[in-house]
Order: sequence, then C-alpha cells, then structure tokens
Amino acid sequence: QVQLVESGGGLVQAGGSLRLSCAASGRTSGVYGMGWFRQAPGKEREFVSAISWSAGTTYYADSVKGRFTISRDNAKNTVYLQMSSQKPDDTAVYYCAAASGRRWFFSRTLQTAYDFWGQGTQVTVSS
Repeated sequence: QVQLVESGGGLVQAGGSLRLSCAASGRTSGVYGMGWFRQAPGKEREFVSAISWSAGTTYYADSVKGRFTISRDNAKNTVYLQMSSQKPDDTAVYYCAAASGRRWFFSRTLQTAYDFWGQGTQVTVSS
C-alpha cells in the first residue's frame, strides 16, 4: 500500500502561481510513476501531468504544457506540481496518484494506470 497526501492548494489570481506537493509513504519502492489529475465541477477527472519515479521523465497534457512543471524528490518521496500563468480554467480539485504496475508506461494518462490516490486539494483561480 502507498499513502498519498496532497498539499499546497488555495486561491490564486489569474496569471499567478501555486505549487502542489504530494507526499508518499508506505511501499514506495514499488512505484513506477506518479501523476496529477484534476476534476472541475461538472466535468470528468482529467490527466494533467506524470513523472516516472526512477528516470524522472515527464509528461504533460496539452492544456498545461509550458505552464506547469512536475518534479520529484526521491529522498523525500514527494512529487511537486509547479503551476504558473494560471487561468480560471485551471480551477479544480487536484489529485495525486501513484502507479505500482508496469502498465503505467503504456497508459500513464489514464486513471486506470494508477493504483493509489490522494484525497485531493482544491485550486481556485480567480479572474
């Protein structure tokens, strides 16, 4: 089992920045990749970004490419999502997820690639 705890959400004005953190605990040695998803009111949960735990390779949704940066600190078992140039459309609950199966390498943008989820943190971008 892997436990995930997100933090860093809040209210920010359009054009501003926030950094989300996701602290992992438990059997993190079996994690292949980590991801961030978000869910806006009335919409389905969508992929935002992902990172491979060993190599640090990063992946982004087109909607956030160039504005968001995902990174990880293996020593702290923590993944970060630096969000810049934020837009009102970025308003959502952001979820951190961890994958313990190799299927992650082929389906990292899908929710089904992940085995463990955090409780979510609210990000609100005002116009």
